[in-house]
Parts: sequence; structure tokens; C-alpha cells
Amino acid sequence: MPARALLPALALLLSGGPALADPCDAVPQKGALPKPLARGERFSGPVVHVADGDSLCVAVGPRRGIDWVEVRLADFHAPELKEPGGRKARDTLKRLTTGRRVDCISRGRTWDRVAADCRLGGRPLGERMRAAGVTEGGRGKGEAVRSR
Repeated sequence: MPARALLPALALLLSGGPALADPCDAVPQKGALPKPLARGERFSGPVVHVADGDSLCVAVGPRRGIDWVEVRLADFHAPELKEPGGRKARDTLKRLTTGRRVDCISRGRTWDRVAADCRLGGRPLGERMRAAGVTEGGRGKGEAVRSR
């Protein structure tokens, strides 16, 4: 394959193109969570991005990134994308939630995300994922943030 054919692909990879960018930046990398996302606070909005089988982006306002909250589901732990069942988990969460409004309660910070209990139509997302046949798993199986 000629080198010139590889240049566009290389440029996209080096630029951190849209497929590699994380569109959810409402949670700072360090420091306290913004007050509206603190433990016990409620937030809601449409799901605008699904990263994997237990992480999604909720638009709590109109500004991409600034008002988009990355949420780690507190009641479900999906396999990692590269593990068996990981892509199915992501695709199922995407099918169930993209463009639909979810209602969440923050359970606090988990890295640069908010761990939250989220509901769609009054039903917990973890319950919906299990009902859709998605099996929990992955390296952190059993480590999902529980809100009991």
C-alpha cells in the first residue's frame, strides 16, 4: 500500500478525531463534583452518548462537553468492550437509551464520572440491561457502586 494512502488515516489518529474524543466534560478530572452533581443530587436529561455497557453521557444542559455528564451506572457492571459480551452490552445500552430522557441520582464520584442510579421510564437501567439479556461481568464484576 502506498504511503500516501496511509496519510489520511494517520492524520485522523494523531488528531484525536471525533471517534476518540470524550464528549462528556461536566465532571472535572480533579476536585469536588459540581454542586448539582454531588452525592444525593438528582439530575436528568437525554442520553447523548454511550461509551460502553455501563457508561453514558447525559445532557443536563445545551452545551456539548460543559453540560454533558459522564455517568457510570451504579447498579450494573458491564464487561469491558474488548471482553466477551462487551460490545453487546454497549450496543444494548445505546439502543435502550440514546436520545431518551433518563432520571438519575448521584452516588458520588468514580474517577472522572458520576456514579449514579439512573431510570428510564421509572425503571432502573441495570434492571433493563439484565432484562435485555446482558450479563454483568468484566474485571470489576461485583464492584458496581451499590446504592442500597
